[in-house]
Amino acid sequence: MSFLLDVAYAAGLAVLSPVWLYRMIRHGRYRSGIAQRLGAAPVRHGLQPTIWIHGVSLGEINAARTLVAEIHRQLPDYRVVVSSTTDTGMTAARKLFAPDHIVFQWPLDFTLSVRAALRRIRPSLVVTIKGEVWPNFLAACNRCKVPVVVVNGRMSADKGYPRYKLLGPLAAKLFNRLTAIGVQDVAYAARFQSLGVDADRVQVTGMLKYDTAGVADHVEGDEALSAAMGLTVQDRLIVAGGTGPGEEAILLDLYRRLKAKHAQARLAIVPRKPERFDEVARLITSASFPLMRRTEHADGLGTGEACRSALSEVGRTAGETPATRADKMSTPPVLLGDTMGELRKFYSLATYVFVGRSLVPMGGSDMIESAALGKATAFGPHTFNFPQAADLARNGCVQVADAAALERQLDAWLSDPTAAGAAGKQAQQFVRSQQGATKRNVEMICRVLGRVPAMSEGGIATDAIG
Repeated sequence: MSFLLDVAYAAGLAVLSPVWLYRMIRHGRYRSGIAQRLGAAPVRHGLQPTIWIHGVSLGEINAARTLVAEIHRQLPDYRVVVSSTTDTGMTAARKLFAPDHIVFQWPLDFTLSVRAALRRIRPSLVVTIKGEVWPNFLAACNRCKVPVVVVNGRMSADKGYPRYKLLGPLAAKLFNRLTAIGVQDVAYAARFQSLGVDADRVQVTGMLKYDTAGVADHVEGDEALSAAMGLTVQDRLIVAGGTGPGEEAILLDLYRRLKAKHAQARLAIVPRKPERFDEVARLITSASFPLMRRTEHADGLGTGEACRSALSEVGRTAGETPATRADKMSTPPVLLGDTMGELRKFYSLATYVFVGRSLVPMGGSDMIESAALGKATAFGPHTFNFPQAADLARNGCVQVADAAALERQLDAWLSDPTAAGAAGKQAQQFVRSQQGATKRNVEMICRVLGRVPAMSEGGIATDAIG
């Protein structure tokens, strides 16, 4: 079976290589870590037992923050290493965990690659976040008697479950190679079990994102960002976070109409993908709005200077009359968050939040972060990547059907700030009520390792007796 999989993987790589080559040249992706993808993970020296944590991309790596901290508290005799698959995931992992932890690329699922990586890391346990399972990797771990655990597991009803169902008994064989599966809710547990996964392997442990969201009223560094971007206490900032292609033009169009009714309204757009920053900048200027890019306005730039700088950069378009130019110069600039890792600061400054990739069928971006900060939060109908959207929509957040409904909701919030504030506080309280998944997942990990989880806050896991 491993040989057949290797052949299939090789064929797939050959077919997709032109796409990857284009992305490598055009967007600079996949250029680093090639040796590690082929199994040349950093060599782990010493005899200290190791837990290998893997998160595919940015979201999973962010979810690992509280998990790693709790593992250190309860299992201080273990070291933790972290891997990721995507470039954004690796960037986040290095920022969050290096140099205290080894950070490296997840190996491709070729037999030789995964065997080489396991020999170099020599883990006592592998933890994958959300459910990244690869057959050759699992087979290699089983041969080496290395337990593999899934935390924050999920299986969507419309995509993941039907695909695994087509595999028949092979799906059960694949998932039963896992030692334990911690899932986000009972619906996911039922789907795993209906595929033939042993019931005693599946546990409902909750969603890590509620723990990592960070319930707070403000974020460190938000005041410096506010000053750099020229915001004032009178502004009512709408932050469109994690946006995708097709959404920014919609947002600029509805913002123009909202601005005509609500002079204090401001707009900040933070695209999900960094390779789209320049594209979105062009969209803003082509819509005749002044543009203020975060990368061009560092912390320490005063409010007045920031605004004057942004307005001075408004270019003269072909055929533009002096009156049009004057009107443009009197309009506050649209803010563009073209840096990585500052979305939460923008959310902290927001009065209202729209969570992107949801007006277009892209599955949505993370709406828990803005809810945790107590912001009036709206998102569109396409949230299939975030099943928690339905719960949030029943607890303060608003799910809109389309762009027109989003405009009406923002108009209502701008007209009634008290109602908007109450909605944000309700959502924040719901996030707080859902926390605790980190502790439950680490307790599951302790039991897999033969440890008794800590009995009190701040305690350590102890060896099991008998």
